[in-house]
Amino acid sequence: MAVAALVLGIIGLIAWLLPILGYPVTIVGLVLGIKSVKSEKRGMAIAGIVMCSIGLVLSLINSILGVMLYSAMS
Repeated sequence: MAVAALVLGIIGLIAWLLPILGYPVTIVGLVLGIKSVKSEKRGMAIAGIVMCSIGLVLSLINSILGVMLYSAMS
């Protein structure tokens, strides 16, 4: 699960450009990372949690800016 969290964290850092993809990828990665913190691959789990958190924040900022730009154009 730690490896999956790490991979999803890496994908989440790219997927934040499309929030529709960014949210599910980063949330699943966070869940897997949090579940695998107590395993023997703790470092990979923590790295996955950090990258997923960054991707989630970037997705949120991207969504907010998109809504603001859309409402300014209307």
